[in-house]
Amino acid sequence: MATTHLPHSDSQLDLSALKGVIPLVGLTGGIGSGKNAVSDLLAKLGAGIIDSDLIAHQITASGGSAIASIEKVFGPEFIDPNGALNRGQMRALVFEKPAARQLLEQITHPLIKEGLIEQAVALAKTPVPYLVFVVPLLAESTFWQQQMDHLVVVDCPLETQIERVMHRNKLGKLEVENIIQAQASREQRLSIANTVIKNQSTLEQLNTQVLQLHHKLLKIGEDIGSSS
Repeated sequence: MATTHLPHSDSQLDLSALKGVIPLVGLTGGIGSGKNAVSDLLAKLGAGIIDSDLIAHQITASGGSAIASIEKVFGPEFIDPNGALNRGQMRALVFEKPAARQLLEQITHPLIKEGLIEQAVALAKTPVPYLVFVVPLLAESTFWQQQMDHLVVVDCPLETQIERVMHRNKLGKLEVENIIQAQASREQRLSIANTVIKNQSTLEQLNTQVLQLHHKLLKIGEDIGSSS
């Protein structure tokens, strides 16, 4: 019979309450590396997935919790007619002015962190074997690195990244290169990895690597269970 990791009466928990209870896995990679492909495969294997990009989109959608502060700090021209963040205009601003990126992150990052923790606590009450936090800026965040039991980096060559993002997002090469420049370098991400998933070949090879990772994470869960 499946068991849950936390009693359903537990509330008002932060992420530290989950340490030593269920494996906490950080999943990151540069834009276009294939983080979503890996997290989708892990979800099919039963993992609990918490995606910071999804939360970021929710808080900057129409009626989202970040909209009022964004409008106050940046002005109404950064809100589209539907009441959501004007992503194109904001993207142009933060690449032109790094200080604007910092202001935006001061608004969004606490809300994203709150959403990640809330979802993690909720998922820990279900019979998932481990929790996967998909955090694109994990390599830039000492906080999230310290919270995780295992860090996974999805990696591919820079040229592959650029081609994928140009095709997927319909962006020019220079714009994609600017996005990549604003993120941690490939070397920085690889330096924090406990496991590297190479996503530059076939889906079959990616599946094989993800299955190996899944078994590794199950073993971490068994070790946590035997020591508690």
